[in-house]
Amino acid sequence: MPDRLTRVTTALAVALVATVAAVISYRHAYELVRTHGETGITAYLVPLTIDGLIWAASMVILDASRRNQPAPTLAKWSLGVGIVATIGANVAHGLNHGPIGALVSAWPALALVGSFELLMMLTRAATSPARTTNQSDPSAPVPEEADTVRTTLEHSPEEAVLADYLASLNGPGRPLSQRSLAERHNIDRRKVKKIVSTVAQS
Repeated sequence: MPDRLTRVTTALAVALVATVAAVISYRHAYELVRTHGETGITAYLVPLTIDGLIWAASMVILDASRRNQPAPTLAKWSLGVGIVATIGANVAHGLNHGPIGALVSAWPALALVGSFELLMMLTRAATSPARTTNQSDPSAPVPEEADTVRTTLEHSPEEAVLADYLASLNGPGRPLSQRSLAERHNIDRRKVKKIVSTVAQS
């Protein structure tokens, strides 16, 4: 319960900071766009494309992370371009007030980008336990029912050892050790070593 309360309060705090920073950053970008010739609905929409690009790219990267896939290159580039654009717009907005004004004006954009990343970290941390429990541990003991079915399907213990070892190579974590294979299939460890060595050579 305390851990859940900590996560909830942290998420609320990060969301609050992100909301405030987004409003201020949007206002800075809107005023910058208006002073450089854009009016009407265009002046309202252009700032949305900057922060919206950061949000969209972050969501794509988060989705790839939840699927255990590498983040798309386009999403990484889009995220970088969005960060540079929002910080640049806020800095340009405050340049009329000197270096300190530029830094003060850039702070909401930095807070917004940092809040985005913190939200992504919280989301990844919330989904990682569920993903971990859904993955099978190759070193975990096999239930008796599954072991019985496997031994009846395999023609020999050597083939069963080979099948388990090959399956563990593609699974998460390290491959099954020779000792665990020998104990699982009740076979001499020297035979297991020979089988594993044959696979390694091939």
